[in-house]
Amino acid sequence: MIDPIQLTRDLIRCPSVTPEEGGALDLLQAVLEGLGFTCHRLKFSDAGTPDIDNLYARLGDKGPNLCFAGHTDVVPTGPVESWSSDPFAGDIRDGELHGRGAADMKGAIACWIAAVARRLDKGPIDGSISLLITGDEEGPAINGTVKMLQWLVDRNETLDACITGEPTNPDRLGEMMKIGRRGSLNAMLTVEGTQGHVAYPHLADNAAHRLTAMLAALIAEPLDAGSEHFQPSVLQITGIESGMEATNIIPGTARAAFNARFNDLHTSESLTAMLRQRLDRAAGGAAYDLEIKVSGESFYTPPGPLSDLVGDAVEKVLGIRPELSTTGGTSDSRFIKDHCPVLDFGLVGQTMHKIDERVAVADIENLAAIYEAVIDGYFT
Repeated sequence: MIDPIQLTRDLIRCPSVTPEEGGALDLLQAVLEGLGFTCHRLKFSDAGTPDIDNLYARLGDKGPNLCFAGHTDVVPTGPVESWSSDPFAGDIRDGELHGRGAADMKGAIACWIAAVARRLDKGPIDGSISLLITGDEEGPAINGTVKMLQWLVDRNETLDACITGEPTNPDRLGEMMKIGRRGSLNAMLTVEGTQGHVAYPHLADNAAHRLTAMLAALIAEPLDAGSEHFQPSVLQITGIESGMEATNIIPGTARAAFNARFNDLHTSESLTAMLRQRLDRAAGGAAYDLEIKVSGESFYTPPGPLSDLVGDAVEKVLGIRPELSTTGGTSDSRFIKDHCPVLDFGLVGQTMHKIDERVAVADIENLAAIYEAVIDGYFT
């Protein structure tokens, strides 16, 4: 038997800040091989990005293949002195397990492995269980899940259903699962003008003035009113700069960064076209540059067998039925959805990415029980 609390603590003690493996995958591989899994360490590279170590583990050689997806990489701790204890110590205080990655998402990984061990103790399964664990979810997401999925395709290996262990619950365990996610589009808008002296504006063309007018056009109207399954798309300006260090210079170049989280009424292409239309009108024929990077499209997994399976497991353990939601940020499910039905369900996310990240010890025990019920239900 595997104690999910102790395994979570052991994982937290691996300082796996993206892109460092930090010993977390070594630990998981040892535990999983001890349970009979065949493990593959998959290191991928891409120009201009860090090399990333990943892990695919599978128990069984026939279908159906129930997969758990997750990531061992974590965000930086921020100022360590602001934490109430060492962020990589895995301390337990007042019924809570503290440490970077406790909620997002080393706790869920430990719960799934503990659940698998408990299920195997009851006897063999008629199918396969796999884990798709990346070290690149908190980073560029280039050398992780996407390339692992392609590796599976190249091997003619299929996933039949997948649960991603992201922290999905706002306040208490069991209240929410994510059956879809908004897409994310990042943009850098650059406007050129003519630099000059602030006392002689007629001899200059203020790029900042042009830029602010264009930004106003972007946010003057909502992108949409929402769809059946999603809240309205939103656009947020995340940075503005002109590079001028003196107070008496009219800037000749100004830039702004913005992010759009978009629902299933848009694709990244259709949304980009809408944004360009707004910018063209505001620019009045003046040149500008818009650089777009898309980290993921929106997706939606309709309610069905997978969401019913997880909902039944939560109700069995906690006596509540989770809401089917599409709120929040992105997850690697945005890539997995092209391969099999997928949803996100994990711990409470109130402290993820924060100083003193932590989860209730009782929630870890209950999540392991929920995952065990999921596995039981899937292979019944």
